[in-house]
Amino acid sequence: MSSSTKSTIIDLTHPLDPDRITIYPGDHNFSCCPTSTVARDGYSVHSLSLGTHTGTHIDAPSHFILNGATIDQIPLDALISRPAIVVDLTYKKAGTKILWDDDLAKYESKMKEGTMLLLYTGWSAHWATPAYMKYPYLDRDAAERIISTGLKIIGSDTLSPDEIDGPEGYGVHLAILGAGGLIVENMTNLKALVELEAEVRWITGTCIWMEAP
Repeated sequence: MSSSTKSTIIDLTHPLDPDRITIYPGDHNFSCCPTSTVARDGYSVHSLSLGTHTGTHIDAPSHFILNGATIDQIPLDALISRPAIVVDLTYKKAGTKILWDDDLAKYESKMKEGTMLLLYTGWSAHWATPAYMKYPYLDRDAAERIISTGLKIIGSDTLSPDEIDGPEGYGVHLAILGAGGLIVENMTNLKALVELEAEVRWITGTCIWMEAP
């Protein structure tokens, strides 16, 4: 990178705030409670309780695939400095399918091993509201077409790439994770990536952003 090149760091994660969060139905609630305070004890410590799929996170194959790779078995270089294809799907309505022919085929030439696909629906604006539970979701056939290109990482700004309690079950998860892929859920700020003029957008896995009282 030349000295004249400018870079912008954009956080794509939701903060974990017990008072403003969406939890997948049936998952463990999130809590963050002080156990020690500076005023009382001279130091600050908090107790955390949460499910492993709380907030912005990555699904490893083991989430659905017996003997699939766990998140600690994913090489770090698989999560660092990946060129991303950001697909603007903000025209999709709640509860509608994201289809290959209608929505994704035009990006096929850019899909290849080593890149990641980010589905920008705009649904992060509904985070921590009832509307967040009804979102555009990926069609299983579309997921299989994406994986067939060699692309292995798919992210979205929705609760899941699958419809909640839909007739296809967890078909998208099974298609992606079954092929050794990764799924990033509950992303935010994807609009900022769409607005960047750069040809290539580099995405790096980051830590949790947590708000403690």
